[in-house]
Amino acid sequence: MTLPKFGLGTFRLQGDTVIHSVTNALDLGYRTIDTAQAYDNEEAIGIAIKNSGISSDSIYLTTKIWVDNLSKEKLIPSLKASLKKLNVDAVDLTLIHWPAPSSPVAVEEYMTALLEAKKLGLTKKIGVSNFNIDLLKRAIAVIGAENIETNQIELSPYLQNRRLVSFMKQQGINVTSYMTLAYGKALKDPIIQEIANHNQQTPAQVILAWALAKGYAVIPSSTKRENLASNLAAQGITLSDEQLMKIDQLDTNSREVNPEGLAPIWDPSI
Repeated sequence: MTLPKFGLGTFRLQGDTVIHSVTNALDLGYRTIDTAQAYDNEEAIGIAIKNSGISSDSIYLTTKIWVDNLSKEKLIPSLKASLKKLNVDAVDLTLIHWPAPSSPVAVEEYMTALLEAKKLGLTKKIGVSNFNIDLLKRAIAVIGAENIETNQIELSPYLQNRRLVSFMKQQGINVTSYMTLAYGKALKDPIIQEIANHNQQTPAQVILAWALAKGYAVIPSSTKRENLASNLAAQGITLSDEQLMKIDQLDTNSREVNPEGLAPIWDPSI
C-alpha cells in the first residue's frame, strides 16, 4: 500500500481525548492514523480502533521509535510492545522519531535494526522523521532509498524546506508534513484568510490543500468533530496557480519544533 496522502495526527492527545478524536475521525472516514511511542497514546488508539468495529487491516497505522529505543537490542522489542498496545500484529509504517545526534547509537545501527523489523513482518514499511539531507544520505547508504518510505518533517507555509524536499524527491522519498498549520499561526495569516474568504473555505482547508497540491502527505489533528470533517474535505479543494504562488511566498524559514539534543542541524530552507 502506498503512503496515504491524508491522515490523522495524534501528537499531544492522550486518554479519553485521543479516543474521542480517533473515534470521530474513523466515523467520518479517516483511515490513516499517526502515533508514536513518545505520544503515550498507542494503547488508547488501540482501544478506539477496536471499539470502532472497523477492521485494523483497513486502517493505515504509523508509529515511531523513540530515542531511548534506538539500539539494536531495544528497537525491535520496543516495536513489539507498540504492536501489543495498538492491538495489531503489524503496523503499516514505522519511523525513527528523531535522529538524536547526541545519542550514542549511530544512524547505521538503528536503520539496520529498523530494516530487520520490516523483514520480520512487524512493519510493512519503514522511514524516518526529522532527518536532514546529511542524515538521509547516511540512512540511504545503509538500507537504500527504496526502503525509506517517507521523511516526516515540519513543513508549513512558513517553513517550506525547499532544499530538503528537493533532495527527497530526487531520491523518491515521500514528504510527510507535520505542523502544517504552524501551531495555528498560519490560520491567522492575512494572505491565507484572504484566499479562504474568496473561496468560501476555512484557512485550515486552504493550507492543507496547498500542501496536498505540492504532493505532500499531511496528518493534521483535531479534537473537534467539525474540524476533523472540515480538514478531511480539503482533499477535494483545488487552489488556483496564483493562490498557490501567494502561499509559496510566505516562507520565512520559521520553525516551531527544534528540541535540543534530538534535532539535527537543519538544512537551509532555500
